[in-house]
Amino acid sequence: MRWPAAVSVTELAQLADVTIGSLYHHFGSKLGIYSAIRDDVERRLLNRMEGAAAAGATVGTVLLVGFDYLLDAGFARLLAEPHPERESDPVEASIATRADHDAMPVGRILLAAWRAALSTVAEGHDPQCVRAALREVIR
Repeated sequence: MRWPAAVSVTELAQLADVTIGSLYHHFGSKLGIYSAIRDDVERRLLNRMEGAAAAGATVGTVLLVGFDYLLDAGFARLLAEPHPERESDPVEASIATRADHDAMPVGRILLAAWRAALSTVAEGHDPQCVRAALREVIR
């Protein structure tokens, strides 16, 4: 849980140009802010990924669509790890629905590679190089 721990509520309030009290009133906690942002990003991500799947894209292509969206939107770090307090993972469930077969957790394994690629970009590696490596892994 790097992001919520690394940013103070004071910093968030200053960046949002609101009071600390207002943040707590609307979100309850720093984790509440994180969860609200993450839920919104996951919804947008899944809309794109499901659109690609509906158009007939392979699971690998669906993952690349999601990867590209998160990089373009600046959310690689946010989705590089599972939610710190939520047991269900809507991205994992979506990929599992498309990739798992014969009792093999293919989706979970693909998603681990996808999250590792997001984390690698968030650490400062060249996004195009990481995308090419991800493509090699998921094809």
